[in-house]
Parts: sequence; C-alpha cells; structure tokens
Amino acid sequence: MGSLERTYQEDANIQKRRWIILIVLNLFTFMSTLDGSIVNIALPVLSKEMGLPIAQIEWVTTGYLMAICCFILFFGKLGDIAGIIRIFKIGTIIFIVGSLLCGLSHTLPLLIISRVVQALGASMTMANSQGILTDIFPAKERGRALGLIGTFVSLGSIAGPSLGGIIISSLGWEYIFWVNVPVGLIAIGMGWKVLPADLIRVKAKIDAPGSSLFAVFIITLFAGLLLGQQAGYGNLWIIVLLAAAVIALAWFIRAELNRPNGLVDLSLFKNPLFSVSLLCGFLVFTANFCFNIIAPFYTQNMLNLSPSSAGFMMMLFPICMVIVAPLSGALSDKIGSELLTFAGLVVMVVAQFGLAWLHEGSSLVIVGVWIAMLGIGSGLFQSPNNSLIMSQVPRTQLGSAGSVNSLVRNVGMVVGITVATTILFHVMSAKAGHRVTGLVPGRPDIFLHGMHAVFITSASICLVAAVLTGWRMFQAKAAKQAEQPAAKH
Repeated sequence: MGSLERTYQEDANIQKRRWIILIVLNLFTFMSTLDGSIVNIALPVLSKEMGLPIAQIEWVTTGYLMAICCFILFFGKLGDIAGIIRIFKIGTIIFIVGSLLCGLSHTLPLLIISRVVQALGASMTMANSQGILTDIFPAKERGRALGLIGTFVSLGSIAGPSLGGIIISSLGWEYIFWVNVPVGLIAIGMGWKVLPADLIRVKAKIDAPGSSLFAVFIITLFAGLLLGQQAGYGNLWIIVLLAAAVIALAWFIRAELNRPNGLVDLSLFKNPLFSVSLLCGFLVFTANFCFNIIAPFYTQNMLNLSPSSAGFMMMLFPICMVIVAPLSGALSDKIGSELLTFAGLVVMVVAQFGLAWLHEGSSLVIVGVWIAMLGIGSGLFQSPNNSLIMSQVPRTQLGSAGSVNSLVRNVGMVVGITVATTILFHVMSAKAGHRVTGLVPGRPDIFLHGMHAVFITSASICLVAAVLTGWRMFQAKAAKQAEQPAAKH
C-alpha cells in the first residue's frame, strides 16, 4: 500500500496543473456520457439505412449503457487496487479505439460490439474521474470541482441529441463517433503530461464472484426489460429473465455483506442523506431520458423539422443547463444544496407537464420554452445534488461512492429509455388496435397519444423526486433546530 501521508495537495507542481487536470477529466466525462445519448437522434436514420425497426436499433444505445453498468463498479475497485490514474489512462485509449470502430461498423451486430468496446473505456474513465479529482483538489475547492464534473456528466448526457442532429445532417452518422477521435487524442496528450503517478494502491483481491453476479443482474434485468417491449412482459422467457435478475441482485447483496473487500461498500447506504440524494439523481436521469428518446421523433416526425433544426431546438436544454448549473453550484456553497435541488425539481415537474400538452401543430416558441425550462430545472438540481452525494462520504470511500454515483446515473438512463419506449409502444398499440413498435405512417395521433402518456409519467417521476427532496429539506432543517438548543446548553 502506498504512503497515505503523501498527498497531491502538498505537491506545488501538481497544484499548479490542477485546473488543466480538471479539463482533461471533464473532456472524457463529457465524451463518455455524450455517447450514451448522441446516438438517439441517429436512431431514425440508422433505422432507415439498416432497414430495421426502432425496437432493434435501440440496442445501439442500450448496449453501450448496459456494458457501462456491468463494468463500472469493477473498474472503480480495480482503480483502488491498480491505481485510479493508471486505469483512467488505459480507459481513454480503449474509448478512442471503440469510437473509431463504431464509425466503421455498417451492420447492427458489428456496431453493437464496437459500442461495447467503447463502453469498456468509458466505464474505466467514469469510475475513477471523481476519485482523481477528490485526491488532487484541496477541500475548499473540491465541491466546486465536483460540481463542474457533475455538470459535464449531465451536459454530455443531454447534449447528445442536439449535437448529434447537427453532425448527422452536415457530415453523416459515422461522424457522431469519429468526432471523439481528434478530441480524445488532444485530451490524452494533455493527460499524459499533467496527470501525476498514483500515490495510493490498496492491497486487495479482485472480487470476481461479486463482479460476475452484478454483471448477471444487469444483463438479465436490461435484456428482460428491453426484449419485453417486443415480446410482451407475459412471455415466459421475459419472466425468467426478470426473475433471474431479482435472484442475482439478492445473491449479490448477500455476498457483499459477508465479504470484507467486496465490490461495493454497502455501509455507504446507511447514510439517509446519501441514499435519498442518490435516489433523486436516479429519478431525474430516468425522467430526462424519457425526454431524450421521445423528443427526436416528436421534433422530426411531428413538427417536420430537419435533423439539424431538431438538434438546434433540443440544444436549448444543454445551453440553459450549462448557464444555470455553475451558478447553482456556486450558490449551493453559500446557502446549502437542499433548497436548490427542490427548486430545480419543481421547475422540471412544470416543464414535463408542459411537454405532455404538446401536439402536431404546437408553436415552436412554446416547444422551446418547455425544453429550456427542463434545462433550467436540471441545472438547478444537478450540481448541488452531486455535491450532497460526495460530501456524505469519508475520504477512504470516495472511489466507491464515485462509481456508485456513476452507476446509478447510467441505470437511470437505461430505465428512462425502457420506461419511455414501453409506455409509448403499449399506448400506441392500444390506440391502433394492434401491436405497434414504431411510427404508424399517416397516423400522427397514435404517436402523440403515446408521447403524452410518456411525459405525464416522467412528470410524475420528477414529482416523486421533488417530494423526497422536500422531505430531505424538512429533515435537515429539523436536525439543525435540534442542534441549536443543544449547542446553547
């Protein structure tokens, strides 16, 4: 084990470079989360080019997110053992190789395999970036730096469809992957110069049984959820897959409780503030990904916008978010995080209900207002919530907490896609009177009927998060009031 006394904060050279290190971390954070969502806008294009229904093409997005969820806890633990900076560096190279392969893949199986390679690299960088940042930045700047990384995570996951729309219409779908190569190479060049050597490595064994059980849980859960959309959830194989997921999760939790050096430290969840903040983050990503999967089809097929115009319209979300998030992060240092997360969720609830009222002839101004409000609400929520999560964790468990935070976010994205498409297809099928897994030509009313149901659901998800956050705020206030009389005595 490395010397715990030595820290990066004592090294003047590293402290001079700390903001450049943050830029490198943020570039890969942005690219790896961007690639979870950038493909969404290309789904209609890929669907036409490959002659496949939406339900099959969706695996290009979900395969990537599923692989990240399978590997992220493993690479968080491996970072503790082999060195978080070393694993981050290897991850950057694998991610760029995967990006290059994706653009060269013109069949669905090849594209999905290339996406899994990309996801391996992405999960190595995601699992360890928060730990690197926490080790390098002094305590007084750590909240702001974590807030910035949280902003880039959210920005990457939300900016995908809008950036993707612009790239596809001007260059072609391959370039949504190839754009990572030059940016990634610049980031690697900077990273090799500024990232220091690892100081701390933990002597522990890789938790192979825990990693395997967790991978089985993720694969069976997501396969069951996604295949259920096509086969129906009453199908015997789907029931078997979902039952296997429940068994694998129960077995994983039981194994981790009895293992001293497990894949994840379950004692983290005993802190209610940590658990509630994590749950709220999950709910917000689920709701935002309902928007992410539906909005490209609404803007292109209902409003008849070109991919680039649809991209610019959806760009309102990340633009508003990138303006509000840093202000919200800085404000949370002064007034605390609870009020800001609550305010953000209330704005998101209003925006999601607004989206549920849109129709074929909606004014572009009204559509833009609701999308911008969703971005403002997310910006208010994300940075303070990330700071709340990481501030609840002892320094020895920051790597573990960082990978759990990233995992929950990615699971939220997959659940959001699943919830959106399951509700969309179910409601569309009921309206059409037969099984529907794509747009029905000449019947925009069928799609709009399904879309309204999806946005009412995502608004309700945000409402649950708002209620939880309101409760958390009330609890924190009550605890402070209880402390004051005790302090006087």
